[in-house]
Amino acid sequence: MNKECHEAVLITYKGRRKRHLSILFIMSVVGIDVGFHNCYIAVARSGGIETIANEYSDRCTPACVSLASRNRTIGNAAKSQMITNAKNTIHGFKKFHGRAFDDPFVQAEKSKIPYSLHKMPNGSTGFKVRYLDEERLFTIEQVTGICWYPLQLTKLKSEKLKAILSLKKCIFSFQVPSFFTDAERRSVIDASQIAGLNCLRLINDTTAVALAYGIYKQDLPTSEEKPRNVVFVDMGHSAYQVSIASFNKGKLKVLATAFDSYLGGRNFDEVLVDYFCEEFKKKYKLNVKENVRAMIRLTQECEKLKKLMSANSSDLPLNIECFMNDIDVSGKMNRTHFEELCAHYLARIEAPLRSVVEQAKLTREDVYAVEIVGGATRIPAVKERIAKFFGKDISTTLNADEAVARGCALQCAILSPAFKVREFSITDAVPYPITLKWKSSSDESVGSCEVFSKNHPAPFSKVITFHKKEPFDLEAYYSNPQDLPYPDTRIGRFGVQSVVPQPDGESSKVKVKVRVNVHGIFSVSSASLIEKQKGEGEEVAMETEPTVQNETKEEQNKMHVDHEDAQQKEQADLPNQTGEEGASPGSESKESGDTAEQPAGSAKPKVKVKSIDLPIHATTIRQLERDMLNSFVENEGKMIIQDRLEKERIDAKNAVEEYVYDLRDKLCSIYEKLVSEDDSSKLSLMLEDTENWLYEDGEDQPKQVYVDKLAELKKYGQPIQERHRELEERPKAFDELGKKIQLFMKAVEAYKRKDERYDHVEAAEMVKVEKCVGETMVWMNSKMNAQSKLSVAQDPVVKVSEILVKTQELDSTCNPVINKPKPKVEPPAEEKDMADGAHNGPVNGQSGGEAASENAQQTKPPTGEMEVD
Repeated sequence: MNKECHEAVLITYKGRRKRHLSILFIMSVVGIDVGFHNCYIAVARSGGIETIANEYSDRCTPACVSLASRNRTIGNAAKSQMITNAKNTIHGFKKFHGRAFDDPFVQAEKSKIPYSLHKMPNGSTGFKVRYLDEERLFTIEQVTGICWYPLQLTKLKSEKLKAILSLKKCIFSFQVPSFFTDAERRSVIDASQIAGLNCLRLINDTTAVALAYGIYKQDLPTSEEKPRNVVFVDMGHSAYQVSIASFNKGKLKVLATAFDSYLGGRNFDEVLVDYFCEEFKKKYKLNVKENVRAMIRLTQECEKLKKLMSANSSDLPLNIECFMNDIDVSGKMNRTHFEELCAHYLARIEAPLRSVVEQAKLTREDVYAVEIVGGATRIPAVKERIAKFFGKDISTTLNADEAVARGCALQCAILSPAFKVREFSITDAVPYPITLKWKSSSDESVGSCEVFSKNHPAPFSKVITFHKKEPFDLEAYYSNPQDLPYPDTRIGRFGVQSVVPQPDGESSKVKVKVRVNVHGIFSVSSASLIEKQKGEGEEVAMETEPTVQNETKEEQNKMHVDHEDAQQKEQADLPNQTGEEGASPGSESKESGDTAEQPAGSAKPKVKVKSIDLPIHATTIRQLERDMLNSFVENEGKMIIQDRLEKERIDAKNAVEEYVYDLRDKLCSIYEKLVSEDDSSKLSLMLEDTENWLYEDGEDQPKQVYVDKLAELKKYGQPIQERHRELEERPKAFDELGKKIQLFMKAVEAYKRKDERYDHVEAAEMVKVEKCVGETMVWMNSKMNAQSKLSVAQDPVVKVSEILVKTQELDSTCNPVINKPKPKVEPPAEEKDMADGAHNGPVNGQSGGEAASENAQQTKPPTGEMEVD
């Protein structure tokens, strides 16, 4: 982030400066971009956003989970097991969120992945792997939760960041593709709960990018000026997304979105893989697609080759040693040939661009800039086609990999009460039109209306008013199946219960509030029954509001819609069940007893109303049941404990191995003279036996076995280490003691010479010092003589700790006497008076003596003597 960016957006912790550190640990703000291929984490800090690194000092972490017989691994460690533990290493799992097992995409993916998919009880897609030496089933939410939890706590490079990112003190914002439906978004929310993460908001990829772009701009037009329209293109590993956002000062609004959810970098990788599979089949007679490990290796090498071709147009080699059957393979590819092979994918780039411009009702001239992010946008052919469509140079001012994570962290900081961020409002868009259909239990007729159109502002709430006599069901679904990434259009069913007719038998007025929330998830958030009550002589008018009244034949099927938002209200004409058009916008429904416009002199009784909340029974598509979700949370806790125990076991094993290598190396160097030849031979043999045991019978032992083995080795190695430490530190300790003895001896000799520095010291005290110094000198000489008669391979007669104790005893006995301060001598009172008189001088025309006399009388103590400070 450059200096201009630092000045553009101010992110500070609320409160005084002295509270900054405490607030930092009270609530941390984190944005997470978990992509199809990689993960990025951004943290909001005072002054800006920081993308943090993992234990490999890499800011990019593979989105990969590997399960083994004892523990789980993620990230780089899991990716390294993609070949050796292929069937139990799950990667590329993001596309399975919210998808049914019978989905055509899921069935097509089964042939491309090495691990096994399984149909879960609720019809969703799960994974069958071997974990803790038994077959286990994991849902997509569990796998994502596994990926997220260690990513935050155990895989970070800095211990300080681990403390900051404590789960109970963090709020998180997660990115999701803009084309994710309700089922997919609910699945991501469930995954965050399983991982124990406090998800504040799900934000669309391109919206996060737009926020990261706009909040740093200082030259945006004011609210009165024409907004600035910017196109954001994001092509990642598995999806292609485009959006147009309009910017004004402090405001961002997404106008339109378009996407191709099956076009991304992986498609270009697959083209190269298919090409080299055919080449190797002809050239080496190898059927690569039948070998899982060979396919994984080839895919990884093709991905590297694709990246190299983005920077080089010449022929580039592809070489893999011991590929299959101990055969080395090689091939070559250049950019021109690669683009020819990918022509059918490159042709799909233009369609979403054209669609998003048409939806926003803009021309290409209305577009101020085109910003691109995502790894696949680095392919020259992709950039050329985007630039050609808009007829202008594309902009790469944003970090192609980290922009989404940074935007997530910014959004979370804006919503967090612990941060003060420049005001910047965000209005997202509904990606698909949503229709609501309703039916009473005893009514055969069905009504429906489109409550949210495509690109409708979000979050947004609408209140729908029904006239019903009994409970009824509302069914929400997506209006245009052809726009969805999968064929299932259902969102959920919402049963409005406890609806009863009015006391007079008429239909009750039921208000139902539907909402697309900040996560982009549709819900029926509330329902209330408006009960009319007659007042006795009360002049209470029923509240009226702008409505759109549907003209129908049966009163219980009448409905109207009120659009509510925090800043605006909309009205819409909604068709009724019979296809008749409603009244014009702005008309008002007249309820019986309504006195909004009563004629003069009317004596009609007034009506008051009572709102009663109604229960809603919601059933959403493939969402985890609450009991199952709690069970997954509990299982995640057990797996975390298992991971911790396995880590402790591995650490204990590594400690034994490290001790063996360290001691063996020192026996041949610094410990060589500290141990006899026989003892050295025996200890070397023990170390060799321990090393062989570690790689044979001791390969997989409980933690306590390693602890005991290390303790056994230390019984023999510790004395040698102690002798070495004593040999290194003993001369320094004796030297320090000798210096103390010399210092105090000189003081005794000075006292005997009647040195005025010690004339205030009593003779008994100095005798005590002389005796202590003499005894200490005798002790030191005896110990040094005894030690000089021993070899370095023998245990010392005196330890450094004993010398230090002796030094402390000598210092505590002699130092108070030698450094005893001299007593203060007070001058006589008469001399003090004369000194004060001379100092004060004449005061107010008085002589110095008179002034001094008065001053002395004023300050004279009761004893008649002047105190001297």
